[in-house]
Amino acid sequence: MDDTKTMALFEVPQAQVAINGSDRKFPVRRIYCVGRNYAAHARESGGDPDREPPFYFMKPADAIVADRSSVPYPARTNNLHHEIELVVAISKAGRNVSVEEATACIFGYAVGIDLTRRDLQSEAKKNGRPWDTAKGFDCSAPVTAIHPAAQTGHPTSGRIWLEVNGEVRQDGNLDEMIWSVPEAISELSTLFALAPGDLIFTGTPSGVGPLQRGDRVTGGVEGVDDIAITITG
Repeated sequence: MDDTKTMALFEVPQAQVAINGSDRKFPVRRIYCVGRNYAAHARESGGDPDREPPFYFMKPADAIVADRSSVPYPARTNNLHHEIELVVAISKAGRNVSVEEATACIFGYAVGIDLTRRDLQSEAKKNGRPWDTAKGFDCSAPVTAIHPAAQTGHPTSGRIWLEVNGEVRQDGNLDEMIWSVPEAISELSTLFALAPGDLIFTGTPSGVGPLQRGDRVTGGVEGVDDIAITITG
């Protein structure tokens, strides 16, 4: 009888996010992002918010960066952009989840910044190519600790904002989402089987713009948390 155990060739660190008020961590499986989910941002990006259904892209789990971190300016871009977002943490598996059932899948909420190499995204759009290099690069997903829904409730309105060096760049409200959080979760679950450990970045209001080395970026979602990062060389 062969008692040899199958062992992994090497260990890969598990991406994790802090949980507010707990010593435990939220292990990250996948990061989904909703594109153009605020009407004004859809318009500034050249979209039509009245007709476009939600669409999604992904970031790798290890793109996570903790709040209050220094984030290196990424390679191969001269146009790094900020996008402040409400982030949803999933703790219940689901496939073809109804809108009414969606909130039962939610563990809690956080605040994130979807960092984007805008020049690479524009080039990809022009050539009909995927957005991976524009959205899924190293350190592209700064995020705060997750606040359990028992602490925050399920926010449907509230200010969402971002400042760069004290200057307000983005200033919107969660109630301006084209697709609500339950609707976005429901639609996503028809494309992928949701599982505990998934994070969903739910879209950004208008006002996205460039970041430079040395910039201090702060922002937040009313009733959830605030976030701060510094862009370094």
